[in-house]
Amino acid sequence: MKAGYSLEFSQTQKLVMTPELRQAIAILQMNTQELATLIRQQVEENPLLEILEEPPEELPGEPEKDELEEWAEYLGFNEPVFEAREERAFRSYETYTPNEITLRDHLAIQLGLSDLSPRERAVGEYIIGNIDHNGYLQADLEELALATGAGIDMVERVLRVVQTFDPPGVGARDLRECLALQLDAMGIHDEVVRAIVQFHLEDLAAGRRQKIAKKLKVSLEEVDRAKEIISGLDPKPGARVSGGQITYIRPDITVRKVGAEFVVILNDQDLPRVFWNPVYRRLLNYRNCPETHAFLRRKLKEALNLLRSIEQRRRTVTRVMETIVRRQREFFERGFGQMKPMTLKDIAEELGIHQSTVSRAVSGKYVDTPFGVVPVKVFFANRVNSDVPVSSDSVKRMIQVLVKEEDPKKPLSDMEIAEALKKRGIKVSRRTVAKYREMLGIPSSARRRRQE
Repeated sequence: MKAGYSLEFSQTQKLVMTPELRQAIAILQMNTQELATLIRQQVEENPLLEILEEPPEELPGEPEKDELEEWAEYLGFNEPVFEAREERAFRSYETYTPNEITLRDHLAIQLGLSDLSPRERAVGEYIIGNIDHNGYLQADLEELALATGAGIDMVERVLRVVQTFDPPGVGARDLRECLALQLDAMGIHDEVVRAIVQFHLEDLAAGRRQKIAKKLKVSLEEVDRAKEIISGLDPKPGARVSGGQITYIRPDITVRKVGAEFVVILNDQDLPRVFWNPVYRRLLNYRNCPETHAFLRRKLKEALNLLRSIEQRRRTVTRVMETIVRRQREFFERGFGQMKPMTLKDIAEELGIHQSTVSRAVSGKYVDTPFGVVPVKVFFANRVNSDVPVSSDSVKRMIQVLVKEEDPKKPLSDMEIAEALKKRGIKVSRRTVAKYREMLGIPSSARRRRQE
């Protein structure tokens, strides 16, 4: 089998994730700062690579596309390392001012953009205030209810909203819930994976594979496959945002209008610029010492894998963001009030990729829009169950219109409003109508009748 990204088949015909694919997945999930750190670490470990700190006018040792493609072909890669790309506008990064942000700031931004009432947002703020730097909730529902004066049901409802925020897994009360939330975000519903997370994490950590297989009545290969998935989850999701300290972040993506179209720019200008060490590169041509040649050949393969993973990340993140912009064009034209309902699955199906790939592509990343810098995750809101795509904000506006146009002597009940919405193709329950009506500050039909 040629080198590259693949899922290899074992003798029992089970899929095994290769190290190259594992690295590509990890790199896709990284934001710009994390990727820059990884590149520097990889350069320290690979003598074939160096970082260009001050670019001279000419750099003979910098890897050219043709040269890298030549080495890739030599090592058996069947895909290009580089992809031709047009010269992009807005390349200067000097216009971006770093923002001080903690995990709680990151969550507060998303809370402010969420579809919650002022009362629920106050509860959400208190919940966020009780989330530690690793992303775990440090108070139980009863404590939160007592402190906020809200009912347990409201606290639990708001917590579920917070648990949909970026980074995936945040707001969990224990490790099991943290991992389960990440599986939810990635659209992974594998029964074996779920069962191990729920009941056998200690056994997995202790290496008791046979016990797990026996309990779940599955093969050892199934346990190993599930372990590969679980090991890719983050037990401390909050640390990815702030590490418990104030950190400086910059938007990973910029969206700007050029003429009549919106342009997506991946802000990779701050990534370390890597070039080949000319001394070690020349040593690749000498085979007098088989051990040295094998070592350098291995390091060359690692370098090419790194470069290709970075390029694949660039393509995937750009494609995902371009699709988001196309679907949310009204938002980029007029602002948050025009945001449409959209799910990770919508983007995955349009691009023909897995939902977990989309989740990783947007995880922990910020985009600079005409209306400010926001987490990419804010574009993925819950969708009302309806025959046509409609956001909860749109449903609320419809409820306002229906109430405004009703007969004051015979105000519409919540059920009648639900029926009226159904005739317009919007399927919502009476309870949902009541919830939205309360959020809008509209009294019940009985009170509206008395007010009349």
